[in-house]
Amino acid sequence: MIEFRLDHRSGVPYYRQIIDQIRHGIATGEWKPGDQLPTVRALAVQLKVNLNTVSKAYKELEIQKVLEAQQGTGTFIGTIKVEIDEKERKNKLQAICKDFLNVADSYGFKVEEMIDELSNTKHTE
Repeated sequence: MIEFRLDHRSGVPYYRQIIDQIRHGIATGEWKPGDQLPTVRALAVQLKVNLNTVSKAYKELEIQKVLEAQQGTGTFIGTIKVEIDEKERKNKLQAICKDFLNVADSYGFKVEEMIDELSNTKHTE
């Protein structure tokens, strides 16, 4: 099942965060064509947002042919290939770094400490 999360502090509209997560999941191969998404109602309840927020995200992706809505059965990942371009990747990394630096700074960590910890931290799947 696809797990969605919203960052309430990012300033990015919730519908845009939903779109970005779906596109990222497809681009990375985490989500495959034919995978079913939660219903608009179920996702709105899960994320504690208005139904229109989820509906707007789904509709935009349907227009782009990323999602396919099938009357009576649900919304599914379409067959269109989704790629995240280099500019979008760089912008996302900058946003992640900015958030990280803000949190780390609030705890009083120095940049050198953060670099050292990042260098020694291994990525685990």
